[in-house]
Amino acid sequence: MIEGCPGSRMADFREETEGEASTAKVGSQLRQWPIQMHLITPTAPYFQGADVVLAADCVAYSYGDFHNDFLKGKSLGVACPKLDVQQEVYVEKIKGWIDDAKINTLTVIIMQVPCCGGLLRLAEEAAKAASRKVPIKYIVLSLKGEVLQEEWL
Repeated sequence: MIEGCPGSRMADFREETEGEASTAKVGSQLRQWPIQMHLITPTAPYFQGADVVLAADCVAYSYGDFHNDFLKGKSLGVACPKLDVQQEVYVEKIKGWIDDAKINTLTVIIMQVPCCGGLLRLAEEAAKAASRKVPIKYIVLSLKGEVLQEEWL
């Protein structure tokens, strides 16, 4: 019997990933700092007219080529919908991206665990409150970094 949040359930992938390590270095596609939602300023120059990725904290660790596949050419905000406090601030910041920075698109990337869905709900709430409309895509990753779902809202 499993108790507690499925996102907190232990999973060991060591045997499946041993021997897969690459010695190649991959360059960062990060275009700005800070990236944590509590620290960003939605009207910063790198958000103006940008394609923006809002990713759950665990995403970049589970998806091996996060930088090239999802981050390249985009601005970034990261958050944890389970552990972060005062998430109502995130709604205002996302709304600021849409209305004030006039972002082009928003891609929300979350993990398959139930608590991660909170990040998508925050983005939907902000989009509903915004005066502008922007295309929003959401991507759901498995714990091992496989794309399980990818849809436009």
